[in-house]
Amino acid sequence: MKAPFKWLAAALAVVITAALGACSDNRPPVSIGLITKQETNRYWVTLRKVAEDSARKAGATLTAATGSSDVDVESQRTALKEMVDKGVDGILIAPTNSTALAADIQAARDKGIAVIALDTPMEPQETTNAYFGTDNRRAGELIGRYARAKIDEFGLSPQIMMLNLSPGITSGENRNTGFQEGFGVQADSGWVVDQANVEGDQGLAQQAMTEALTKHPDINVVYAVNEPAAQGAVTALKSADKNLSKVVVVTIDGGCEAMKNSVRPGDIDATAMQFPQNMAREGVEAIVAKVREGKEPSGYLATGTELVTGSPAPGVTSKNVEYGVRTCWGG
Repeated sequence: MKAPFKWLAAALAVVITAALGACSDNRPPVSIGLITKQETNRYWVTLRKVAEDSARKAGATLTAATGSSDVDVESQRTALKEMVDKGVDGILIAPTNSTALAADIQAARDKGIAVIALDTPMEPQETTNAYFGTDNRRAGELIGRYARAKIDEFGLSPQIMMLNLSPGITSGENRNTGFQEGFGVQADSGWVVDQANVEGDQGLAQQAMTEALTKHPDINVVYAVNEPAAQGAVTALKSADKNLSKVVVVTIDGGCEAMKNSVRPGDIDATAMQFPQNMAREGVEAIVAKVREGKEPSGYLATGTELVTGSPAPGVTSKNVEYGVRTCWGG
């Protein structure tokens, strides 16, 4: 549970700077808590940095906390309690579990604190005041349609490996469902030959892919829940001397590192971009508007997704890699 306190302390410089800005223009003060999943993935670093910048521009204070992984529930629970005790006006949270934090979120809302889920919705979505994030089902559908078009173009019978997130995380479950719908996977088709929960971790994905290839050497489609997982799968495929030109690897994220080093050279065939910068900016602005204008945040705000590939598929609309490099996050 040390991670949240570390980031709460690290955020003090932001808090002080933002507070001075608020005092200088006589706007009502606004205090915001931000809770992300971890700091290893650049996605979460980008989201935090944009939130800090947005708070600074708005003259609001921002206290940031994070966990140690995409499934670290207890660190987020501790951070939620700390922020409620601090009396923040609103909390932005990317939940590590879509149900386990419900009571903690309700405790915050009972005290009049607005809670907005970023990236990952709670289940039900109405557990929070609002949800700002990618339409994950749509993102999954985009890469599913692309993978199906590609495998049909190659004239191959699908042999699919699915590298999923973890049970209980709605964003991952929606991506999984969307991919299967987009690909047209039939429950009894036998096309999905193996799957594993890899928590979005590159090392776990590499291990799972390596093990899957020993059992199913003819895997020709890899669905990866995020780009680190996709990169782990690519490493395993290369280690097994697989011909990547005959394996379709698809994923979701849109980070600059993967865009430049994996999508551009063709190791990852396609990625559905997310825009965490939009989630962070809109989240901060929504809490500021609640305090200063009385506008209560509510509902769902889609923050965008685009399919990017260096190898277009027949009948599937996509953006080129140059677009991806221009608009990626974490560069």
